[in-house]
Amino acid sequence: MNFHRTFSFVGILLFFLGLSMALPLLVSIVYKDGSAWALLLSIIVTSGSGLILFRGLKKEEDLLLTHRDGVAIVTIGWVSAGLAGAVPYILTGAIPGFTNAYFESLSGFTTTGSSILTNIEALPEGLIMWRSLTQWLGGMGIIVLSIAILPFLGIGGMQLYKAEIPSPVVDKLKPRISDTARVLWKLYFIITLMEIIFLLAGGMSLFDSVCHAFCTMPTGGFSPKNASIAYYDSTYLDGVIVVFMLIAGINFSLHYALIKGDFAIYKKDSECRVFLILIFLLIIAVTLSLYGSVYDSILQAFRYAAFQVSSIITTTGFATADYEKWPFFTQSILFVCMFLGGMAGSTGGGIKIMRIILLVKHSYQEIFRIIHPHAVTTVKLGGRPIPQEVLSSIWGFFILYMGCFVAASVIMSLFGFDLVTSFTSVAACIFNVGPGLGMVGPADNFSVIPAAGKWLLIFCMLLGRLEIYTVIVLLIPEYWRK
Repeated sequence: MNFHRTFSFVGILLFFLGLSMALPLLVSIVYKDGSAWALLLSIIVTSGSGLILFRGLKKEEDLLLTHRDGVAIVTIGWVSAGLAGAVPYILTGAIPGFTNAYFESLSGFTTTGSSILTNIEALPEGLIMWRSLTQWLGGMGIIVLSIAILPFLGIGGMQLYKAEIPSPVVDKLKPRISDTARVLWKLYFIITLMEIIFLLAGGMSLFDSVCHAFCTMPTGGFSPKNASIAYYDSTYLDGVIVVFMLIAGINFSLHYALIKGDFAIYKKDSECRVFLILIFLLIIAVTLSLYGSVYDSILQAFRYAAFQVSSIITTTGFATADYEKWPFFTQSILFVCMFLGGMAGSTGGGIKIMRIILLVKHSYQEIFRIIHPHAVTTVKLGGRPIPQEVLSSIWGFFILYMGCFVAASVIMSLFGFDLVTSFTSVAACIFNVGPGLGMVGPADNFSVIPAAGKWLLIFCMLLGRLEIYTVIVLLIPEYWRK
């Protein structure tokens, strides 16, 4: 790792994160919520620190990034973003203690949505906007944003892009990686704006519409309301948010293809077909479980089932009901949804549907070979053969992912939590879902977790957002050897 390259780029990230605090500052001034001076000081501290790092360590020869540099910049960049995001919470005094402030900040940037706050509505409006904005910036990725707005990083930018994008296959929509990053961010911005308009049409205030759109598109789940989406009790708003959660859970390259005129792209893409069919089947199963046992109306059961299944499988984490009061069968389905996640190339977390498909196909191939030992078979996705090294990488990822999940869950149980709370708190963080079950359910929060447990969950958030390898590789001694 090149020290100058890594920390000069981190300086760029901090500088722009500081500038992004101008929006919460404007909101604070408009609402006169008393947090303006703290937010202004946060801008000075964050951008000033970034500028000092960049100007003090930048060298012309450091513009060419290696793969090792990319891994280090992304991981250290996200850790630094969490530090920057915690500054407004600390300076306003809204969140006492560094651990709690950092937990809330990194939960935002990693789009996890797990919160330690017991009364969100008591926060100043400027701080609520900052809380939502951290998720929106983290959704498409602060590293990708930097590549998009800094053309000189086109050289070596692929190393950052590959380390950042949560996908087993990296889609280059344009020849230059900086152009690809800009296309993704433009698309992300346009869809966010569309959701704001639809939410406004449903009677939601401008402030709440912007906050919820900022937390839907990154599949983050931070709501400005204590009761989340249940606060509004609106079928229309539930429907709008379900649609945009699903849009966020679909590969953004498919949305780009649609804009370019390929109107059958969702039907043609095999991963998208599986994703949408799976969601439909899960919604039907949950609806049938809720009908009669929780809700007397089949339409009401379908409404709440559709919202919660979509929210959990896309790892958004919004809630319209306390599903801990639902039948255990339904809770089991939602727990499984945490693992599945969205499509590759989406803002969703989890294992990703593409990996699930390939794992199932490869497992079937091995069974087929036992029956037909001399047969020559290949695993295909969308009619294209998948190289063996890709399958090996996915199996390695899956084993490492599940190993980290089990190990962290066991450690959480050492703090005295029951199995449900231990396993679902880790699942909620490592799969970037937000709420879990037990003591961290949709009607609860993570304030009950001790400081050591919060740092474990913070590590899990980072593992999940950067998909294990990017973080774990920094812990391997071989990485640091020349």
